[in-house]
Amino acid sequence: MKKISLIFLLLFNFTFAKQEDYSEMSTQELIAIIGYVKEENKAKFIKELDLRISTMSQEEKIQYEQNLQELQQNEK
Repeated sequence: MKKISLIFLLLFNFTFAKQEDYSEMSTQELIAIIGYVKEENKAKFIKELDLRISTMSQEEKIQYEQNLQELQQNEK
């Protein structure tokens, strides 16, 4: 019975969980998913990334810039 309840709750959460919570992700994770974010989540994603730019290490900033450049090249 517990397994059935657990499966039901997981399915319910996946069905109704449309928005990602990017604040719980690390900066490295956010940088890694640039270009893979669903259109309906982009505004929230960009807002979270913008908040973190000032606290990024030099290495994170380099990776961030590289991923943005790759994304822009792929969109052309």
